[in-house]
Amino acid sequence: MYAVIKTGGKQYRVQPGDVLVVEKLAGEPGEKVAFDQVLMVGEGEAVTVGAPLVADAEVTATLIETRKGEKIKIFKKIRRQGYRRTRGHRQHESVLRVTAIAGGGQTATWDGEVNLTPLAVLNLRARNLDRGGDRAVTPVDVEVETVVEPEGKGKSARVRARVVEEAEAVTTDDAPEAKAKPAKAAKPAKKGGKPAEAKFSTKTAAPKPSRAQAKAPVRRNAPRSGKS
Repeated sequence: MYAVIKTGGKQYRVQPGDVLVVEKLAGEPGEKVAFDQVLMVGEGEAVTVGAPLVADAEVTATLIETRKGEKIKIFKKIRRQGYRRTRGHRQHESVLRVTAIAGGGQTATWDGEVNLTPLAVLNLRARNLDRGGDRAVTPVDVEVETVVEPEGKGKSARVRARVVEEAEAVTTDDAPEAKAKPAKAAKPAKKGGKPAEAKFSTKTAAPKPSRAQAKAPVRRNAPRSGKS
């Protein structure tokens, strides 16, 4: 069963269970909203058209949230005058869940549970950035205390959270022993000579030319005129 309703100067075709985004409506999340301006009610071939409204017809919905819509950019320009202006606008809108339709001698309801989670929280959950809800911000074994630090004269104090960690001392007996690598034996000296010493070179190799530099022809300066 579906119905065509009018709200905010627009018409919407709705069914029980649909999520509807309309112009801003008054109310708090979770409140019931009723639309009495029903233009048409129908199911299959049985359609009731109002003149202009269907008598005793009503669509009931639950308000989920009131938020701002997507930003619309307004750009103005006058050529050869150096005039450019950019503005933005976000229209307020309300999100509803249609729960029941009644009219034309018929009734249809939606038996599902209305989720009042706003879109901003759903986007954070999709990006795995939501820190609210049932999940704790800090682990159970970590204690956090609030510290108030003064900023200076005439400034408000800054509140920070400091993690208090408690760890037991670990003795050397409990610590895992590090595996010591055997030292390499020094090379024996040659007969009649001195023991081998490390050689250090201060010379640096010239940088290797690139492929383009290697293919480039060698340019030689021509002798100046009048001189041998």
